[in-house]
Amino acid sequence: MSSVANDPISAHGNGDLVDLKAPAAEHAALRAHAEKLPVVTLGAREIADLEMLSSGAFSPLTGFMGEADYLRSRDDLRLASGIPWSIPITLGVDEAAAHSVAPGQDVALATESGVRIAILKLAEIYKVDRQKEAQAVFGTADDAHPGAKNVTSTPPFCLAGKVILFADIPGRTFLEYRLDPRETRAKFRELGWRKIVAFQTRNPTHRAHEYIQKAALEICDGLLLHPLVGETKGDDVPAAVRMETYKVLLELYYPKNRALLTVMPAHMRYGGPREAILHAIIRRNYGCTHFIVGRDHAGVGTYYGTYDAQKIFDRYAPGEIGITTLNFENTFYCGKCGGMASFKTCPHTDADRLLLSGTKVREMLRAGQAPPPEYTRPEIAAILTRAMHGQT
Repeated sequence: MSSVANDPISAHGNGDLVDLKAPAAEHAALRAHAEKLPVVTLGAREIADLEMLSSGAFSPLTGFMGEADYLRSRDDLRLASGIPWSIPITLGVDEAAAHSVAPGQDVALATESGVRIAILKLAEIYKVDRQKEAQAVFGTADDAHPGAKNVTSTPPFCLAGKVILFADIPGRTFLEYRLDPRETRAKFRELGWRKIVAFQTRNPTHRAHEYIQKAALEICDGLLLHPLVGETKGDDVPAAVRMETYKVLLELYYPKNRALLTVMPAHMRYGGPREAILHAIIRRNYGCTHFIVGRDHAGVGTYYGTYDAQKIFDRYAPGEIGITTLNFENTFYCGKCGGMASFKTCPHTDADRLLLSGTKVREMLRAGQAPPPEYTRPEIAAILTRAMHGQT
């Protein structure tokens, strides 16, 4: 554990950031030890969860959840201790694997290519109902929901215990933009920021996003633009394209030393309201004091109400999650207002508002037609058009 006492906000849980990365001097011995152990192969979600656990982004978790934490997070959006936590973080294995190990053993965690990268201090083995988990977390066990399908296709036996990471996570991208929670906190101190607002995104930033980010900057010292670059569904804009749009936007339209772009390696669960809670907790661990929650945060399809992700925070007493949420209505360009507005500030009708769906924008881009500048900056539209047509 390491203290964050001098930062504007403590880590979630007991106030300290978890550190599950072994010192470099121990890597060789741990690697040699891991070669002698039974091995569990991690999929994309588990690899991402391991990275989030080891860096402290999932503080106060010190490993994959035991049964008491699993059940209470699934059913009550809390850990067994009562600390808020909205989505179970488990390591699922099949029955044969579960029966091949026993609590008290060490287990090697490996990539799909067989490279051992971490050790699990196995404390517990238990079986869960994945259908019930999907229904509780996502409100559906429907395979059409990508998060639910991921859960229901995960084996029902869970291995729980503390993890120790002794090698680099494979396949890490955007290395110059990867800062773990200790590093973002250090950067905030360097910049002198005491009120930091985070913006979660898995899409290119358009004018509505820019509007709410800058509105938040009016009351905060700095913005952490924190795109998720873990695995997403196939029709999302690729991370490399999104990163290009973010870099251009910050270079041309944001004040220097008021916005920081770093990536967040979590796996996208499309958990709507529950994932909004998790995203807020994660950003607290990264050192942010404020978190933007817009319309349909972390949503997919029509599974969640437009503002369910904002309403769910009312389940907790003030201060329990510890980060201040900033809730924004649907935002758009209004011709009569002559600028960006929201349902809270615009008195006009939809006929006066530029309301483009993501589907409509993709259709325009595929046709080689740039969305209007009231919807997205021309530089961003050019990047998206090139990407849609496979140009470099």
